[in-house]
Amino acid sequence: MKRKILLASALCVSALSAGAQSWLGDVNQMIDEGAFAKAQVVLDGLLQSEKDANKIRIDSLQQIMQRTRRDFSINPAVGRLRIEDVVGRPVTDAEIERWKLDKYIEYRMIDGQEWWFRRGISNFRLLNRELFAVANEKSRHADYATTEKHYAQAMLTKADRNGTRNWHHTNITMSIDVDADAVPAGETLRVWMPLPYENLRQRNVTLVKSSHPATLSQGSVHHTVYMEAKAEAGKKTHFEINYTYDVGERHIPQSTMLKRLKPYDKQSATYKRYTASEFPHQVVTPQMQILAKTIVGTETNPVLQASKIYDWIAGNFEWAGAREYSTIPNIPEYVLHIQHGDCGQVALLYITLCRSIGIPARWESGWMLHPGEVNLHDWAETYFEGIGWVPTDPSFGRGTRTEALADYYKSGLDVYRMAANEGVCGDFSPKKTFVRSETVDSQAGEVEWRGGNLEYSQWNYHLKINSMEPIK
Repeated sequence: MKRKILLASALCVSALSAGAQSWLGDVNQMIDEGAFAKAQVVLDGLLQSEKDANKIRIDSLQQIMQRTRRDFSINPAVGRLRIEDVVGRPVTDAEIERWKLDKYIEYRMIDGQEWWFRRGISNFRLLNRELFAVANEKSRHADYATTEKHYAQAMLTKADRNGTRNWHHTNITMSIDVDADAVPAGETLRVWMPLPYENLRQRNVTLVKSSHPATLSQGSVHHTVYMEAKAEAGKKTHFEINYTYDVGERHIPQSTMLKRLKPYDKQSATYKRYTASEFPHQVVTPQMQILAKTIVGTETNPVLQASKIYDWIAGNFEWAGAREYSTIPNIPEYVLHIQHGDCGQVALLYITLCRSIGIPARWESGWMLHPGEVNLHDWAETYFEGIGWVPTDPSFGRGTRTEALADYYKSGLDVYRMAANEGVCGDFSPKKTFVRSETVDSQAGEVEWRGGNLEYSQWNYHLKINSMEPIK
């Protein structure tokens, strides 16, 4: 499939209307080439009937351009000065060009002008192996020690028959505050907030209270609490939920998996669904199949094949701050091109590579709740016949290069998690009208009104862990 078609799919919007077929390809191509002004001229010149019929799609295309401009907002001259400040000396034109070729500096041409990624300077320090490899490695060693502490704590408890242990009862409050006058007074704000779901690591999920009447999602891969409220002039609109759930550490040692492994039932619904392509970010292509086969070599055991893919990602793609997912046509292909990725980006690459050689894999995400490290986080699950779904965190593979933890996150997760999403690009429940701020899943929440989606700049989210106590 051509990249210009994938670009429109990046926002996970609905199928094309008949009329959109005639102009959408041209607009996508213009956006892909950075000709945003030309694309806007085409959109502005559409007949009113065409605009009415394709209102949501046109809004989505404009969102792509708006978000891309926001992401690529550093003038190269300013960026150069910031890099010189980081390096501590003047840099040459040749160095700048080489660092761009090495993907240490990410940039885009927009309407004929070069712009650098807004997080590019901090990423430069993380990615530049010439100048900062020693300092970055020292920082990683501090992370190893913390992660090993969590692992050792879990191993003091006994696992149940599913391999889950170290159960904790957790109480969390999450809030969203919409800016005063973000929408006209009297308009209805619609809000979705993430909620954990029941699986082998999470149970007894209870919505204790909410600031407004709440509706729980039904049948969506994105588990949410939905609320509405009228905006008041000059006042922020506050939404809040409080929930509890029990969460446990779960991992299956590789040696155990190798003993229990059975041949895949390739006619099963699970196998067919999770080895197939899911557009736009889990696409099995001939190129992905070739790459996956190159990584695993002659290995035929699925457990060891998945392990090789995990190690290859951990060894080749450093963590770096990410662009808006909604502006990336195909995230795994982007990671291969840019040579780095954040947690969700490498998780999608792992999933796609596994599917490319017939290993079922899927997405899971929510929050990491580690003491002092509470943040959004994404990972994966891998399916092995005779074992079932096991959690896999490719991103944590980059920070656990010690003997005790070398294979831990290939088939395990620590207790400090809240999983709210078991797939990507699904419809919300109740359904959202406009394109989401986060198009892949739902972690920070979403806000809209009848006039459109509200971007993160118009509201703030906050998650507070009130308590997380071991269950005796």
